[in-house]
Amino acid sequence: MKKFLTAAVAATLAMSSFGLASAAEAQSRGHHEHRQNGHDDRRDDRNDRRDDRRDDRNDRREYRQDAREDRQDARQQQRAYARWQRAERRYTAGRYQAPRGYQTRNWAYGQSMPSYYRSNQYVVNNYSQYGLRAPPRGYQYVRSGNDVVLSNSNNGLIAAVIASLFR
Repeated sequence: MKKFLTAAVAATLAMSSFGLASAAEAQSRGHHEHRQNGHDDRRDDRNDRRDDRRDDRNDRREYRQDAREDRQDARQQQRAYARWQRAERRYTAGRYQAPRGYQTRNWAYGQSMPSYYRSNQYVVNNYSQYGLRAPPRGYQYVRSGNDVVLSNSNNGLIAAVIASLFR
């Protein structure tokens, strides 16, 4: 009886391994046939991934081009603004006295002026008399020594400096 059971188990194992081998062979044969017909699924997957990478690359190129155009526009606006701010001549004005605790200094674009300078004593309201255009809304001209500074009236952020406008 033992011999019979052993033979039956051996026959079952042999048949199952033969079945696995034939299934694998059929699968590879089927894949080979697909490849010959030009329908390789792996190749299609690779092409899809390549297309995705190309799309990403094109998106990055477009972003860089947009950023470059934005920088060019900003430079052009800055140049135009600088031309707009050039003083054509110097004017005589009253004697300048810095706010208490402050000295006359050279201001630069992007700095912030203290609130003392934003008081009416230093604000230049008669800008047309000095050859200046009207300041944009929310900005004001402020005198600092012989210079005039265009600054934000709320926070004092400097937008432009017109050096040596006054004698």
